[in-house]
Amino acid sequence: MKKANLILLHMLFTITVVMTHHARATDMQFSGALVAEPCVIAPGKENIDLYFGTLADKYLYHNFRSPNKSFSIELTGCTPNVGQSVAVTFTGIENAELTGLLAIDPGSAASGIAIGMETANGLPLKINSLSNKMRLVNGNNDISLRAYVQAEKSALKNKKIGLGTFNATASFTLTYD
Repeated sequence: MKKANLILLHMLFTITVVMTHHARATDMQFSGALVAEPCVIAPGKENIDLYFGTLADKYLYHNFRSPNKSFSIELTGCTPNVGQSVAVTFTGIENAELTGLLAIDPGSAASGIAIGMETANGLPLKINSLSNKMRLVNGNNDISLRAYVQAEKSALKNKKIGLGTFNATASFTLTYD
C-alpha cells in the first residue's frame, strides 16, 4: 500500500511539474511586404492543364514535332500605371538533348520526346529563361502561348521514340516592368 501511495504521489508531482512548467513568449514580431501588383491571375486559372491527346509516332518521325496546342495565362485587373509590361518564365527540368525544351516527367511511359513552348507568333520560349516583354493594357490581358511535342534527334535517328503516356511539369513566374 505504501508503494502504491508513493507511485501515486510521484505521478501527481510529475503532473504538477509539467503543468506549471510552461514557456511564455515575452515578445512577438510580425513583418511582411505589401506591394502593388499590376495584374492578378484570373481566379481558378492559376493551374493550366494541357492535353495533347493521342499522337502517332509516325507523325513525329515524319514531322519532328506535333501540331501546336494553344493555351493562355489569363490576367485580370491590370493597371498599366503600376506595370507596363510582363514577361513570363517557365521553370522546370530541361531536356538533356533538346536545349530549351521541357523534359517529360520521370515515370512517363513514353520516351524520346520533349515539350516545346512558344508565343502565338512562333517565338520560342525556352524553359528556365525569361521571355520577351509583353505590353499590358488596362483591364484583362491574355498571354497567348502554344506548346508542342518534339522528338529528340537521337530518337528520330535510331527509330527509338518510346510509346505510352507522358506528363511534363513546369511552373511559371510573371515578371512585371
